[in-house]
Amino acid sequence: MTTSKNIAALIGPTLIAIALAMLFNLGSFPAMIDQVSRDPALIFLSGILLFVTGLAILRAHNVWTGGWPVLVSALGALAVLGGLGRMFFPLRLAEVAVQIGQHRGVMVIAALVFLLLGGFLSVKAYSGDE
Repeated sequence: MTTSKNIAALIGPTLIAIALAMLFNLGSFPAMIDQVSRDPALIFLSGILLFVTGLAILRAHNVWTGGWPVLVSALGALAVLGGLGRMFFPLRLAEVAVQIGQHRGVMVIAALVFLLLGGFLSVKAYSGDE
């Protein structure tokens, strides 16, 4: 459980920070996404970083049974898949990101999901319960 809490203590606050930054910069997101979409090398590099992060999580925490720690492993697996997607399909993902980024509601929903996941993981990580 200690490994679960340690990783959740990193992922939780990170997701909260991302969510709050998304909401704070909601009006700027279409322009930011458009700019990033014009740089496939940046998408590829972010894919490498996401892939390595996901591998690190899965290497340290490959738990697929029992309670909330499964969420930590699932997020690691999603990071691996997201990283691979960015590495193999940077141009296609750039097109999709531009389309999604134009819809304010989708960005708000994504931010709220990140906020909820981050809050849940933070509570689990920083609570005194084992």
